[in-house]
Amino acid sequence: MLRLILLTAAALGTATAPAFAHLDPAAHGSFMAGVSHPLFGADHILAMVAVGLWAALIGGRARWLVPSAFVGTMLVGFALALSGVSLPMVEPAILASVVALGLLVALAVRLPVALSAVVVGLFALFHGYAHGGELGGAGAASFAIGFALSTAALHGAGLLLGRALGGAGLLPRLLGGATALGGLVLMVG
Repeated sequence: MLRLILLTAAALGTATAPAFAHLDPAAHGSFMAGVSHPLFGADHILAMVAVGLWAALIGGRARWLVPSAFVGTMLVGFALALSGVSLPMVEPAILASVVALGLLVALAVRLPVALSAVVVGLFALFHGYAHGGELGGAGAASFAIGFALSTAALHGAGLLLGRALGGAGLLPRLLGGATALGGLVLMVG
């Protein structure tokens, strides 16, 4: 099983670079472009599923508060980008989020729910900023609704996976490790 997880992470890492998730700005502005945006980059997929896995591991209120904090703060980052606010090191922060979120799952870190929400919120700010930084001016609202829903669905997939695999058991932790490894592969790729 570990071999399969590692091979999958390596395949995702070599097949998709972070920039490939971002559509031509002229193609942005539709609801479906927003929905598809998080689904076409390994960095987005790995980070979003890891948020759900981590929330499942923490349990209780974290199952809805942690993903909600991510989606809400991601929309704030999106608005900051549209407002012209400058945020440094966006791509490195996104890649760091993949590694860090993977490690939080792999090490079965249990922080208080509020602190967990702050941690994912910090990463979400950069993910949202990247979405807004490439949008241009067309269809911001419909695009934002689309990527927010798609992100929430990826969080939900991580939650379901985490619950199905037993919270802080070995398999979710291996997936966390594979996520962190995938983030490292993306960093050097």
